[in-house]
Amino acid sequence: MNLKLEKPLVFFDLETTGLNISKDQIVEISLLKVLPDQTEISKTYRVKPDVKISDEAFAIHGISNEDVINEPNFAEIGTEIALFMQNCDIAGYNSNKFDLPLLMEEFLRVNINFDLRGVKFIDVQNIFHKMEPRTLSAAYKFYCNAELENAHQAEADTKATYKVLKGQLDLYEGQMYQDKKNGTSVAITNDVKMLSFFTSDNRSVDFAGHIVFDENDIEIFNFGKHKGKSVREIFTKEPAYFDWMKKSDFPRFTKKVIDQIWTEMKLTDLKNKLNS
Repeated sequence: MNLKLEKPLVFFDLETTGLNISKDQIVEISLLKVLPDQTEISKTYRVKPDVKISDEAFAIHGISNEDVINEPNFAEIGTEIALFMQNCDIAGYNSNKFDLPLLMEEFLRVNINFDLRGVKFIDVQNIFHKMEPRTLSAAYKFYCNAELENAHQAEADTKATYKVLKGQLDLYEGQMYQDKKNGTSVAITNDVKMLSFFTSDNRSVDFAGHIVFDENDIEIFNFGKHKGKSVREIFTKEPAYFDWMKKSDFPRFTKKVIDQIWTEMKLTDLKNKLNS
């Protein structure tokens, strides 16, 4: 149905260098202005940021640093965007938590005072989440076309999860999924190895995700000041970091993993000394 509008409503979406609202910047912004008479006006801009696009962001939107190297920076187009959005209400998807705060940061960074007084905000994601909750019961209804009885009882939830997976395979098997990070496509198949790979957010070593494998199967830290660095390298240069992890409130399995790495390091050192 058509929207009932008293003044223009601007839908917008950002692609960014990352997810840190205070530090990351826009690399693409698309705006769709819907007028009260339902006329639509669309504008899309690529933007050259002052910071590098993270690998995680590139994996999501597929825009590389090279793609935007010759595009204008936000200071050059910010005024045009502000004028396009002026005297409009604003809508987006997850916009209240991310897109709008980051856009306001960009305006302020280039000294554009965008007045939000009297502006109404619609976050479409919130409607989706409130009306279609992301729960096992909701998944069961969607994929299995049935109501889940005895939800939140372990046995019922376990059996429902099994049926949901079968329902997902009924719906998605054979469909292609494209990984924007490496450009490869993978077909959803009824195969445990493939499903394990597809449902893993990262290649976790310790389940909790504090330590993960990099592309070369090297264990690296996934948190803190040493994030992205080799566990073995840090333990060699800074053995106190191993002691700190052992004494801190990390999961037992994480501590078991670093114990194994530490033991392997010591055995390697011993072998090297014996062979020297």
